[in-house]
Amino acid sequence: MAKDVADHDADDDVDEDDETVEGEGEEGGKKKLPLKLIAIGAAVAILVLGGGGTAAFLLLGHHAPGAHASKVKKPPKKDGAKDDKTGAQVADGPDGVVFYTPPDIVANMDTADGKSTFLKLKLTFELPDHDTADAIDENMPRLQDMFQTFLRELRPEDLSGSQGSYQLRMELLRRVNLVIAPAKVNTVLIEEMLIN
Repeated sequence: MAKDVADHDADDDVDEDDETVEGEGEEGGKKKLPLKLIAIGAAVAILVLGGGGTAAFLLLGHHAPGAHASKVKKPPKKDGAKDDKTGAQVADGPDGVVFYTPPDIVANMDTADGKSTFLKLKLTFELPDHDTADAIDENMPRLQDMFQTFLRELRPEDLSGSQGSYQLRMELLRRVNLVIAPAKVNTVLIEEMLIN
């Protein structure tokens, strides 16, 4: 019987200890729950504000207040440097000239029989300085429109022989100089001309 009473008292001690541990765990859980909520809320707030700030930065641009693109002076381009805006290449040549290579031009040409014929041109402009290259960059959409309009009216027969190439070069030079005036291109060089 003493053994039964001792076992019973030991069971009561364990049960009381279990209740105490459970009670403390519940109170401890109540204290930790708001801390967890606060931590999760803070993390969500940081993500939302950080994402909103990043979106505003990307969508609205990251220029300094009062800065205007036309007031920013570009550094001179190095040999073979690629211009990100137009895909053009600018390189220094001999005797202080600058070579400007715009993106390739592809145009659909008129034919008498109605077949599709394409002209692909790779041109290089010989310029007096880097300022003229900047003038070409600024007017590239106008130049591309003018080239497309002019080249679509040509027929493959117009480009045959050296006389056809010479006339094409002179027409392109005249049109470029009209668009970028008062700047002036010295020469238009035809690097590649494919008619398909």
